[in-house]
Amino acid sequence: MTVFSGKVVPMDYEAEASQRLLDAILGGDTKTASDHIADPLVDVNFVGAVSLKTRRSEVVVRDESASEIRVEYEEFKTDVTALFLAVSFGNVPLVKSLLNIGADVNQKLFRGFATTVAVREGHFEVLEILLKAGASQPACEEALMGASFHGRPRLAELLMGTDLIRPQVAVHALATACCRGFVDVVGTLLKCGVNANSTDRLLLQSSKPSLYTNVDCTALVAAIVNRQVSAVRLLLQAGVKTDIMVRLGAWSWDTNTGEEFRVGAGVAEPYPLTWCAVEFFETSGDILRLLLKVQSPNATHNGRTLLHHAVLCGSQAAVRVLLNCGADPETPIRTSRGVELRPIHIAARYGSVEIIQELVGFGCDINSKTDDEDTALLISTIHKHSECVKVLALAGADFGLVNKSGHSVVSVAESSKWCLGLERVVLELIRFGVVPHSSNASVFSPLLYVAQAGDAEALKTLVKAQGVFLDYQDEEGFSAAMLVAMNGHIEAFRVLVYAGADVKLLNKSGETVVSLSEKNGYLDMIEKVMLEFALEKDNRNMAGGFYALHCAARRGDVKAVELLSEKGYGLDVPDGDGYTPLMLAAIEGHGKMCEFLISHGANCNAKNGKGKTLLDLAVGDAEKVIRNELSRRFVIKGSTVMKHTKGGKGKTHGKGLKMLEASGVLSWGKSVKRNVVCKEVEIGMSQRFRRNRKGKGYAMEEEEEEGIFRVVTTANKEVHFVCEGGLVGAEMWVRGIRLVTREAICGTQC
Repeated sequence: MTVFSGKVVPMDYEAEASQRLLDAILGGDTKTASDHIADPLVDVNFVGAVSLKTRRSEVVVRDESASEIRVEYEEFKTDVTALFLAVSFGNVPLVKSLLNIGADVNQKLFRGFATTVAVREGHFEVLEILLKAGASQPACEEALMGASFHGRPRLAELLMGTDLIRPQVAVHALATACCRGFVDVVGTLLKCGVNANSTDRLLLQSSKPSLYTNVDCTALVAAIVNRQVSAVRLLLQAGVKTDIMVRLGAWSWDTNTGEEFRVGAGVAEPYPLTWCAVEFFETSGDILRLLLKVQSPNATHNGRTLLHHAVLCGSQAAVRVLLNCGADPETPIRTSRGVELRPIHIAARYGSVEIIQELVGFGCDINSKTDDEDTALLISTIHKHSECVKVLALAGADFGLVNKSGHSVVSVAESSKWCLGLERVVLELIRFGVVPHSSNASVFSPLLYVAQAGDAEALKTLVKAQGVFLDYQDEEGFSAAMLVAMNGHIEAFRVLVYAGADVKLLNKSGETVVSLSEKNGYLDMIEKVMLEFALEKDNRNMAGGFYALHCAARRGDVKAVELLSEKGYGLDVPDGDGYTPLMLAAIEGHGKMCEFLISHGANCNAKNGKGKTLLDLAVGDAEKVIRNELSRRFVIKGSTVMKHTKGGKGKTHGKGLKMLEASGVLSWGKSVKRNVVCKEVEIGMSQRFRRNRKGKGYAMEEEEEEGIFRVVTTANKEVHFVCEGGLVGAEMWVRGIRLVTREAICGTQC
């Protein structure tokens, strides 16, 4: 217990009373607070803990937009004094009362000075009172920083009106206001004489490129990095220096080779201020445009221009601004070793599709070459940037160019193991209706390229394109039709044939579509397509090793042969090797086909270039058909034979023997006895004939006389004949007589 003015009070009464004062101010109870102030035991500078809701702001960085200030009110438990609370709530009478009884205006707490909270909450009158009450230099300088943080221009001006702000603190406040885009604060500080060209160490933040570091910079640099357009404009109007170098870049490069290295923002060599505006580009482009009013867009730094840097940073919008402001898209990088890289080459290397589109749209030379004579198209192919290849092709990039090493787009794709990738791009373009441009078909022919790929859909589009020569042949003489045929791309071959491609062409090895497809095992399918074309289009001028009717005959396609013969195709025309359709059908054993050809007048006596006859070539069913037809024709034509008389006992007489086709009669004279219908016909002698001959004393060898055959008539009369040709001739007579007799009796279908 303590005795005070005759009163006895608890020992902790002072702390309790002082805390009640804080609670009263926090609760907004001014009367109770005034009563507590009047209590002589209350300590007005007592520090107590309360839950206080206070204003808080933070910078939110955007990729290419100005940094934003997010303001929030948060409640947390913190140490305060009565003056701190009264200032926080802007309670002017209470502030005055507390100061009058000795409240310390310069007491610093965790949340700052009383001046700090006055600025943070925007209480102008309260700040005036605090300044008059003797706010110290630290309290004023911290308050000025608060004004820059929270955008309080009037409070900043009030603070700058004191003699307590050091120049460097004012510079820091100016840079901070620039970072946050508080233009009114910036204007106020400039009006108050703050040196905008002074540097200050400041935390700079950016999300693109990623940056979070303390940097010695001017207010203008801070405004550029934070993309604050209005602040930049105001500073430039104030005449701040722009010919300064800053170390904020993320790219470094070798001035000898031109090679770039990504080192991280703030680590690269210093560069001009305008380059900073490119790397930390603001989406509207206004900052860059403002700076370009005082610096040429074509000014170089270490052999590079702003446009090169914009491409390297991957900023399409910056490229657009620079081009519109007069940047030259054809200016190459200059290095000590003579390396020449234009902006489009850098964009191609890094796969910057949108930037390539900007450069192309502005009319840059898409076929410009580097010192190694690489074009943007070649570079895109080397680095497997399919979208870049597509954009360049759409713009008319030349696929027919080669570099110093003689490499083309196709060979570069092969060496980069990107053949399928390039193929996908080219085929997609052609299907879309875009034919890649090539000034040299021997380097790149769209037709041969698509043919090699065997893409039928792309070929359909290509054959309709203007200026496409279907029969172009490469240095080895290969045409598109040859390529698809030798690789078995049947549908692609169909497209070319129906579009009018010449299948008669020879390559330098003398090979044709037919021979190439045969060598690779695709002849059957290729011939089928050509046969279909011949049937549909009646094109008799295909040749080149292909003969439509011959093909149909060899395949046994009777219907096709019938249609072709109706169109006027010759049945006895030999192919390049001297084979007629009938011979080919016979070789394949197609009996029905042979029957059809023979029935339509095909020559059964023809020989091929090697002197082979039909019988020499025929196999299977075809052999039977051919033998029957030859025998039939033979007996109808007839020939001289020797006829035995008296059942073999008499002499032989020469007779002209033949079959009468219409009646089926075997005739060797005019009398009825010499015109008979045969019931039987066999090779050799009958037993009775043999006995008769033996009885006449003929030797045994004569009994086996070659070429002898016998017939038995319907009157059961037996007649023996001997023909030329021995057994073969006899077989033809026997076969022919049987056929003609049967046909006369039953018709050809029996």
